[in-house]
Amino acid sequence: MNKFIGFIGIGYWGKNILRNLYELDVLHTACDSNISTLNELKNRFPEVCFTTSLEKMLDEPEIKAIVVATPAVTHYELVKKILLAGKDVFVEKPLSLTVAEGQELINIAEKCGRILMIGHILQYHPAVKKLKELITSGELGKVEYIYSNRLNIGKLRTEENILWSFAPHDISVILMLIGEEPVKVSAFGGDYLSKGIYDTTITALEFKNGVKGHIFVSWLHPYKEQKLIVVGSKAMAVFDDVSKEKLFLYSHKIEWKDGKIPIAQKAEYKVVDIDSGEPLKLELEHFVECVLEGKKPLTDGHEGLRVLKILDEAENFLVSLNSLSFYRKSCPFLHCPNMVTKSSHHCWSPFIICFRSYFLTK
Repeated sequence: MNKFIGFIGIGYWGKNILRNLYELDVLHTACDSNISTLNELKNRFPEVCFTTSLEKMLDEPEIKAIVVATPAVTHYELVKKILLAGKDVFVEKPLSLTVAEGQELINIAEKCGRILMIGHILQYHPAVKKLKELITSGELGKVEYIYSNRLNIGKLRTEENILWSFAPHDISVILMLIGEEPVKVSAFGGDYLSKGIYDTTITALEFKNGVKGHIFVSWLHPYKEQKLIVVGSKAMAVFDDVSKEKLFLYSHKIEWKDGKIPIAQKAEYKVVDIDSGEPLKLELEHFVECVLEGKKPLTDGHEGLRVLKILDEAENFLVSLNSLSFYRKSCPFLHCPNMVTKSSHHCWSPFIICFRSYFLTK
C-alpha cells in the first residue's frame, strides 16, 4: 500500500496515533513544532518523513489525507486549511470549540467533496459495539437510565475545560446508544484550580423517549475511572475501560411485594465476551478505508456537530447557573471520596447525590 497519510500533533496521545499509522503502513509524513521530538522519532521510524512545516504536507501530492491531533483551540484553523487544500481530514475530538466553527468546517468539507472524520474513539471500541448490540437485541429491556464517569488525576489543561476535554467521548457514545439527541441539557461544576476553567462538571441529559442520564467528568479525582452504566428494565450493563474485562452484565430483578413494595433480587454479574482489537487502531483503519473507498465515516462531521451542540448547551448552563458559588454553599461534601467497595463495578459520590437532589426537585 502506498503511504498517503500525513499527521500533525505528536504530543502524548499523538505518539499513539503515530505508532498505529506506522503499523498500518500508511504514514507518509509526520509534523510537529517540537524539533527535539522529531529528532527522537526519526531514529525509531526511519521510513517516515518528519517536518515542522504543515505547508510541506499540504504541497505533497502523495499525501491524500491528514490526521490532526493538536490542541483543541487549533482545530478550526488547521482543519479549514487542510480541507481547502483538497485533502481529507481526521481530527481528534472536539471538532472545534464553537458550534459556528464546526458547522463551517462541515460546509467546507461538503463543498470541497472531502471526508471529515471526528476522533470519537469509543464508538470503535469492541465493548461499546457489543453494548449497542445488547440494547438493540432487547437483552437489557427498555433503557431507563444511562450514566458515565470519566475521572482522573491526570494532565491538567488551561486551553480548554474538563467538559470539552473529557465529555465529548461520553456524549458521543450516549447519543449512539440512545439513538436520538436530548431534549434538555443541564450542567454544573467547579473551577477549583484556575478561575474560569472548570475542572469538575456533571451534565444531565433528558431524551424524548424518557431516558435520562448524566456525565461526570473530572481531573481532580484520586484514581482513574472510566465507566459507562446502562440501566434497563431487564438487566444492567457496565462498560469499565480501566478493568481487564471490559463489559459486565447484571441480571438484577425488581419484585413487588403486595404490588406496593419494591424488593431487589440481586444476581451475580457475568463477563460479556467481546471482539479483540485496539480501539485506536480500529478507528484509524476505518478512516483509511473511508479515504480509499470514498465512504462516509461512522463519526463524520455531523456527528461531531451534534456533540458540539450539547457541549455548548452544557457550558451555557454552567455560566448561567453560576454553579461555583452554588455548590460551595449547598454541597459541603464536594471533595469527599466516592463510596465504593472492592467488588463493586459502580459507585455513588456525594457530588452526584447533591446534583441529583438539586435537579430532581426543580
